[in-house]
Amino acid sequence: MRKLFILASMALGAALSGCASFVTPEYSADYAAVDALKRQSLKPASVGKVQPEDPGAKVNNITLRGTKLAASTGTFALYVEQALIRDLTEAGLYDKAAGKRLDLRLVRNDIDVSGFSTGAGDIAAEVTVTEGSSVLFKKQFDARTQFESSFAGAVAIPKGQAEYPRLVRELLSVIYRDAGLVAALKK
Repeated sequence: MRKLFILASMALGAALSGCASFVTPEYSADYAAVDALKRQSLKPASVGKVQPEDPGAKVNNITLRGTKLAASTGTFALYVEQALIRDLTEAGLYDKAAGKRLDLRLVRNDIDVSGFSTGAGDIAAEVTVTEGSSVLFKKQFDARTQFESSFAGAVAIPKGQAEYPRLVRELLSVIYRDAGLVAALKK
């Protein structure tokens, strides 16, 4: 009986170790980008739900060498939404009742740790600024990051996990620097 218990425990341990998932670290703002937003004299904006909200959507699923990377917020779309709200709040530009609204739709979202010594992040989002029923601005933005990684999964997977907030910061910084977006938020 004791041998059966030990074998069952070992089998359960082996099965569970293959199902492990990693969770993204909490987002922290790129304060240089937030300060640049503050200096633009922009009008406050609200933020719509970043799409797709469906947890099964491809952009809401990232695997790092077969290990699931989970967003701390539930979905990566919600992670980006909360990061955007956090940045705009820091800049004094977020007002959920504002007439202008920023909407984002994730188009690509991936962290690749399959390389021998480097990893890469790739994200793209379509951004729309609306006021009432008028579209003031619409454009797709892309951001990529590269980071040191390793052939060893025990090193590569946590590095990919830690890279996600930096990838989102890079995307949001690219968006904030766009002259068309700035003009739409000044009107």
